[in-house]
Amino acid sequence: MKRTILIALIAAVAGVTGLMAQQPAKGGQQQAAPAEKTGPRAKSQGELKVVQALFTAAQSQNSDGIISSAEELLTKYKDTEFKEMALTLEAGAYEVKGDWAKQQIYLEQVLGVNPKAPDAKVKLADILVKHTRENDLDKEDKLARAEKYINEALEDIKTWEKPSAQIQDSAWELNKKYTKAQAEDVMGLAAMDRKKFDQAVTYLKAAVEDTPEPAFQAQLASALQSDGKNDEAIALCDKLLADANLHPMIKQVAQQVRASAVKAGGKAPGGGE
Repeated sequence: MKRTILIALIAAVAGVTGLMAQQPAKGGQQQAAPAEKTGPRAKSQGELKVVQALFTAAQSQNSDGIISSAEELLTKYKDTEFKEMALTLEAGAYEVKGDWAKQQIYLEQVLGVNPKAPDAKVKLADILVKHTRENDLDKEDKLARAEKYINEALEDIKTWEKPSAQIQDSAWELNKKYTKAQAEDVMGLAAMDRKKFDQAVTYLKAAVEDTPEPAFQAQLASALQSDGKNDEAIALCDKLLADANLHPMIKQVAQQVRASAVKAGGKAPGGGE
Protein backbone atom coordinates (compact mmCIF):
# COMPACT_ATOMS: atom_id res chain seq x y z
CA MET A 1 0.00 0.00 0.00
CA LYS A 2 1.44 3.38 -1.03
CA ARG A 3 0.54 4.97 2.29
CA THR A 4 2.67 2.43 4.15
CA ILE A 5 5.65 3.12 1.91
CA LEU A 6 5.26 6.87 2.39
CA ILE A 7 5.25 6.60 6.17
CA ALA A 8 8.33 4.39 6.10
CA LEU A 9 10.14 6.96 3.97
CA ILE A 10 9.52 9.78 6.44
CA ALA A 11 12.07 8.24 8.74
CA ALA A 12 14.28 7.20 5.84
CA VAL A 13 14.61 10.64 4.30
CA ALA A 14 15.18 12.23 7.70
CA GLY A 15 17.89 9.68 8.40
CA VAL A 16 19.70 10.51 5.19
CA THR A 17 19.49 14.24 5.86
CA GLY A 18 21.18 13.75 9.19
CA LEU A 19 23.67 11.36 7.63
CA MET A 20 24.75 13.85 4.97
CA ALA A 21 25.54 16.41 7.66
CA GLN A 22 27.61 13.89 9.60
CA GLN A 23 29.98 12.55 6.96
CA PRO A 24 33.30 11.40 8.40
CA ALA A 25 35.91 14.15 8.46
CA LYS A 26 39.28 13.73 6.76
CA GLY A 27 41.31 11.03 8.40
CA GLY A 28 38.18 9.04 9.22
CA GLN A 29 37.37 11.08 12.35
CA GLN A 30 33.70 11.62 13.10
CA GLN A 31 32.43 15.11 13.81
CA ALA A 32 31.36 15.74 17.38
CA ALA A 33 27.84 14.48 18.02
CA PRO A 34 25.24 17.17 18.76
CA ALA A 35 23.29 16.99 21.98
CA GLU A 36 19.99 16.13 20.29
CA LYS A 37 19.22 12.70 18.89
CA THR A 38 20.24 12.79 15.23
CA GLY A 39 19.75 9.18 14.22
CA PRO A 40 22.23 6.59 12.95
CA ARG A 41 25.57 7.51 11.36
CA ALA A 42 27.88 5.96 8.83
CA LYS A 43 31.32 5.05 10.14
CA SER A 44 33.13 5.30 6.79
CA GLN A 45 32.77 6.76 3.32
CA GLY A 46 32.17 3.28 1.96
CA GLU A 47 29.27 2.67 4.31
CA LEU A 48 27.92 6.14 3.55
CA LYS A 49 27.86 5.39 -0.17
CA VAL A 50 25.89 2.16 0.33
CA VAL A 51 23.40 3.84 2.69
CA GLN A 52 22.83 6.62 0.17
CA ALA A 53 22.17 4.01 -2.52
CA LEU A 54 19.70 2.27 -0.19
CA PHE A 55 17.73 5.44 0.42
CA THR A 56 17.79 6.44 -3.23
CA ALA A 57 16.24 3.06 -4.05
CA ALA A 58 13.68 3.52 -1.26
CA GLN A 59 12.67 6.97 -2.46
CA SER A 60 12.16 5.65 -6.00
CA GLN A 61 10.35 2.54 -4.65
CA ASN A 62 12.84 0.30 -6.43
CA SER A 63 12.34 -3.00 -4.60
CA ASP A 64 15.26 -4.81 -6.24
CA GLY A 65 17.52 -1.83 -5.54
CA ILE A 66 16.46 -1.79 -1.89
CA ILE A 67 17.19 -5.50 -1.50
CA SER A 68 20.56 -5.26 -3.23
CA SER A 69 21.73 -2.22 -1.25
CA ALA A 70 20.41 -3.55 2.06
CA GLU A 71 22.20 -6.87 1.58
CA GLU A 72 25.44 -5.08 0.67
CA LEU A 73 25.17 -2.89 3.76
CA LEU A 74 24.37 -5.77 6.10
CA THR A 75 27.11 -7.99 4.63
CA LYS A 76 29.96 -5.49 4.36
CA TYR A 77 29.18 -3.38 7.43
CA LYS A 78 27.91 -5.79 10.05
CA ASP A 79 28.14 -3.17 12.82
CA THR A 80 26.17 -0.56 10.86
CA GLU A 81 23.86 1.67 12.87
CA PHE A 82 21.41 1.45 9.96
CA LYS A 83 20.73 -2.27 10.50
CA GLU A 84 17.14 -1.92 11.76
CA MET A 85 16.27 0.55 9.03
CA ALA A 86 17.85 -1.60 6.30
CA LEU A 87 16.03 -4.73 7.46
CA THR A 88 12.74 -2.80 7.66
CA LEU A 89 13.14 -1.46 4.14
CA GLU A 90 14.13 -4.89 2.83
CA ALA A 91 11.08 -6.48 4.45
CA GLY A 92 8.94 -3.79 2.80
CA ALA A 93 10.54 -4.50 -0.56
CA TYR A 94 9.63 -8.18 -0.30
CA GLU A 95 6.08 -7.16 0.68
CA VAL A 96 5.81 -5.14 -2.54
CA LYS A 97 7.15 -8.14 -4.49
CA GLY A 98 4.51 -10.37 -2.89
CA ASP A 99 7.08 -12.62 -1.18
CA TRP A 100 5.53 -12.78 2.27
CA ALA A 101 7.79 -15.64 3.42
CA LYS A 102 10.93 -13.52 2.98
CA GLN A 103 9.12 -10.49 4.35
CA GLN A 104 8.46 -12.49 7.52
CA ILE A 105 12.11 -13.53 7.79
CA TYR A 106 13.36 -9.95 7.64
CA LEU A 107 10.69 -8.65 10.01
CA GLU A 108 11.79 -11.25 12.56
CA GLN A 109 15.36 -10.02 12.10
CA VAL A 110 14.13 -6.47 12.79
CA LEU A 111 12.83 -7.70 16.14
CA GLY A 112 16.19 -9.31 16.76
CA VAL A 113 17.73 -5.84 16.53
CA ASN A 114 14.88 -3.98 18.24
CA PRO A 115 12.47 -6.19 20.22
CA LYS A 116 10.13 -3.21 20.70
CA ALA A 117 9.62 -2.29 17.03
CA PRO A 118 5.81 -1.95 16.78
CA ASP A 119 5.69 -1.62 12.99
CA ALA A 120 7.48 -4.96 12.57
CA LYS A 121 5.11 -6.65 15.04
CA VAL A 122 2.05 -5.29 13.24
CA LYS A 123 3.34 -6.55 9.90
CA LEU A 124 4.14 -9.99 11.34
CA ALA A 125 0.64 -10.20 12.79
CA ASP A 126 -0.80 -9.17 9.42
CA ILE A 127 1.10 -11.98 7.68
CA LEU A 128 -0.14 -14.54 10.21
CA VAL A 129 -3.77 -13.45 9.88
CA LYS A 130 -3.81 -13.18 6.09
CA HIS A 131 -2.20 -16.59 5.67
CA THR A 132 -4.47 -18.42 8.08
CA ARG A 133 -7.12 -20.56 6.43
CA GLU A 134 -10.44 -21.74 7.78
CA ASN A 135 -9.41 -25.41 8.04
CA ASP A 136 -5.82 -24.94 9.20
CA LEU A 137 -5.14 -27.25 12.14
CA ASP A 138 -3.04 -24.52 13.74
CA LYS A 139 -5.53 -21.75 12.97
CA GLU A 140 -6.09 -20.70 16.56
CA ASP A 141 -2.39 -20.84 17.33
CA LYS A 142 -1.64 -18.48 14.43
CA LEU A 143 -4.38 -16.07 15.44
CA ALA A 144 -3.24 -16.12 19.06
CA ARG A 145 0.33 -15.32 17.99
CA ALA A 146 -0.96 -12.49 15.84
CA GLU A 147 -3.00 -11.13 18.74
CA LYS A 148 0.07 -11.27 20.99
CA TYR A 149 2.11 -9.29 18.46
CA ILE A 150 -0.66 -6.68 18.19
CA ASN A 151 -1.13 -6.27 21.94
CA GLU A 152 2.62 -5.80 22.33
CA ALA A 153 2.72 -3.34 19.43
CA LEU A 154 -0.08 -1.23 20.88
CA GLU A 155 1.88 -0.94 24.12
CA ASP A 156 5.15 -0.23 22.31
CA ILE A 157 3.55 2.57 20.28
CA LYS A 158 2.84 4.50 23.48
CA THR A 159 6.57 4.93 24.15
CA TRP A 160 7.80 4.79 20.53
CA GLU A 161 10.42 7.51 20.11
CA LYS A 162 11.25 9.04 16.75
CA PRO A 163 14.67 7.89 15.56
CA SER A 164 15.89 11.39 14.71
CA ALA A 165 15.20 14.91 15.92
CA GLN A 166 15.06 15.93 12.26
CA ILE A 167 11.69 14.19 11.86
CA GLN A 168 8.91 16.65 12.55
CA ASP A 169 6.76 15.82 15.57
CA SER A 170 3.60 16.03 13.44
CA ALA A 171 5.01 13.52 10.94
CA TRP A 172 6.03 11.12 13.71
CA GLU A 173 2.60 11.36 15.37
CA LEU A 174 1.02 10.58 12.00
CA ASN A 175 3.29 7.54 11.69
CA LYS A 176 2.31 6.33 15.17
CA LYS A 177 -1.38 6.89 14.50
CA TYR A 178 -1.23 5.01 11.22
CA THR A 179 0.66 2.09 12.79
CA LYS A 180 -2.00 1.95 15.52
CA ALA A 181 -4.72 1.89 12.85
CA GLN A 182 -2.94 -0.97 11.09
CA ALA A 183 -2.82 -2.86 14.38
CA GLU A 184 -6.55 -2.36 14.93
CA ASP A 185 -7.24 -3.42 11.36
CA VAL A 186 -5.32 -6.67 11.84
CA MET A 187 -7.21 -7.36 15.08
CA GLY A 188 -10.43 -6.80 13.17
CA LEU A 189 -9.40 -9.29 10.50
CA ALA A 190 -8.47 -11.84 13.18
CA ALA A 191 -11.91 -11.39 14.76
CA MET A 192 -13.47 -11.93 11.32
CA ASP A 193 -11.54 -15.20 11.00
CA ARG A 194 -12.98 -16.25 14.35
CA LYS A 195 -16.45 -15.19 13.15
CA LYS A 196 -16.68 -12.72 16.03
CA PHE A 197 -18.16 -10.07 13.80
CA ASP A 198 -19.21 -7.67 16.56
CA GLN A 199 -15.61 -7.55 17.79
CA ALA A 200 -14.40 -7.09 14.23
CA VAL A 201 -16.69 -4.08 13.81
CA THR A 202 -15.34 -2.53 17.02
CA TYR A 203 -11.69 -2.93 16.00
CA LEU A 204 -12.24 -1.79 12.42
CA LYS A 205 -14.22 1.26 13.49
CA ALA A 206 -11.27 2.21 15.68
CA ALA A 207 -8.90 1.77 12.72
CA VAL A 208 -11.05 4.00 10.51
CA GLU A 209 -11.31 6.59 13.26
CA ASP A 210 -7.52 6.70 13.57
CA THR A 211 -6.90 6.69 9.80
CA PRO A 212 -9.89 6.73 7.40
CA GLU A 213 -8.02 4.81 4.72
CA PRO A 214 -10.28 3.29 2.02
CA ALA A 215 -8.90 -0.22 2.62
CA PHE A 216 -9.84 -0.02 6.31
CA GLN A 217 -13.29 1.31 5.40
CA ALA A 218 -13.89 -1.53 2.94
CA GLN A 219 -12.97 -4.08 5.61
CA LEU A 220 -15.26 -2.32 8.08
CA ALA A 221 -18.10 -2.49 5.54
CA SER A 222 -17.50 -6.25 5.20
CA ALA A 223 -17.56 -6.69 8.98
CA LEU A 224 -20.77 -4.65 9.26
CA GLN A 225 -22.43 -6.78 6.61
CA SER A 226 -21.28 -10.00 8.28
CA ASP A 227 -22.63 -8.69 11.60
CA GLY A 228 -26.05 -8.10 10.04
CA LYS A 229 -25.71 -4.31 9.92
CA ASN A 230 -26.56 -4.21 6.23
CA ASP A 231 -27.83 -0.63 6.05
CA GLU A 232 -24.59 0.67 7.57
CA ALA A 233 -22.57 -1.50 5.22
CA ILE A 234 -24.41 -0.14 2.17
CA ALA A 235 -23.98 3.46 3.31
CA LEU A 236 -20.24 2.97 3.80
CA CYS A 237 -19.87 1.21 0.44
CA ASP A 238 -21.73 4.02 -1.29
CA LYS A 239 -19.37 6.53 0.31
CA LEU A 240 -16.37 4.59 -0.99
CA LEU A 241 -17.81 4.05 -4.47
CA ALA A 242 -18.47 7.77 -4.82
CA ASP A 243 -14.69 8.26 -5.05
CA ALA A 244 -13.74 8.26 -8.73
CA ASN A 245 -10.13 7.54 -7.82
CA LEU A 246 -10.87 4.51 -5.63
CA HIS A 247 -8.36 1.69 -6.13
CA PRO A 248 -9.88 -1.01 -8.41
CA MET A 249 -9.36 -3.79 -5.84
CA ILE A 250 -11.07 -1.77 -3.08
CA LYS A 251 -13.83 -0.84 -5.51
CA GLN A 252 -14.42 -4.51 -6.27
CA VAL A 253 -14.63 -5.37 -2.56
CA ALA A 254 -17.05 -2.49 -1.91
CA GLN A 255 -19.27 -3.59 -4.80
CA GLN A 256 -19.32 -7.19 -3.57
CA VAL A 257 -20.07 -6.21 0.02
CA ARG A 258 -22.82 -3.85 -1.12
CA ALA A 259 -24.41 -6.54 -3.27
CA SER A 260 -24.37 -8.98 -0.33
CA ALA A 261 -25.88 -6.36 1.97
CA VAL A 262 -28.67 -5.59 -0.50
CA LYS A 263 -29.38 -9.30 -0.98
CA ALA A 264 -29.65 -9.64 2.79
CA GLY A 265 -32.34 -6.95 2.88
CA GLY A 266 -30.29 -3.85 3.46
CA LYS A 267 -31.40 -0.46 2.17
CA ALA A 268 -29.41 2.53 1.06
CA PRO A 269 -30.05 5.91 2.73
CA GLY A 270 -33.38 7.20 1.39
CA GLY A 271 -34.75 3.68 0.95
CA GLY A 272 -33.12 2.83 -2.37
CA GLU A 273 -31.00 -0.18 -3.24
